[in-house]
Amino acid sequence: MEASAEAELRATDDATGRHRRDAEVEFARIVAFSDGVFAIAITLLVLPLTIPKQTQDVAAAIWNLDDDLFAYAVSFAVIGKFWLSHHRFYGALERFDNTLMGLNMLYLAWVVLIPFTSEMLGHFGDDSAATIAYAAVMAAASGTFVFQIAYAYRKGLMRPDADLPGHRYAGPVNFLFAGIFLLSIPVALVSTFVAQAMWLAVFLVGRRAAEWIASRSEPPPQEPHRPPGE
Repeated sequence: MEASAEAELRATDDATGRHRRDAEVEFARIVAFSDGVFAIAITLLVLPLTIPKQTQDVAAAIWNLDDDLFAYAVSFAVIGKFWLSHHRFYGALERFDNTLMGLNMLYLAWVVLIPFTSEMLGHFGDDSAATIAYAAVMAAASGTFVFQIAYAYRKGLMRPDADLPGHRYAGPVNFLFAGIFLLSIPVALVSTFVAQAMWLAVFLVGRRAAEWIASRSEPPPQEPHRPPGE
């Protein structure tokens, strides 16, 4: 009898996911592990910023770090954005399942590649291959995170009162960030400067563009029904 009840409970968990309240320790470890990956990735970004001890002109050496500093700044902003979005998303989850955890691991696998591609970009920023590799990793990370959110909404894993808001996370606006990096890949074959400028543009105007797309995708407010004669 107990075995039957346990099997039924396991089947329910497989179908609807485990409630974070009932698996508090496991859920907390998942979030802590993810936060640790983000912390390590964002810390590794500073390693390429070095000045040789035998340098005579420190000011000139710092000036020569311009490409590395650019790669550091962009990557820091991107990982910071990824972490904030991940933090809000997992805070809005009510349930989780093995598939979502697998998607999260895939997402983190792309995140840990960012320091490597960032170092390549700093050393070989004028090379289209380095720019393309960086953009591809960023697009893959963004796309995987969007897929996590879409999966969570489809499987009913979000809290009923979670908004996020819906259009910005589950609608087409979620593809804006990934789309810019994807679009920059063919552009990098012609001009790495233009491709990298596109990345900066998404930070400068991305929020306004997202709000515009969200407002355009929202259904128009409906007039309240009024009885005839009013």
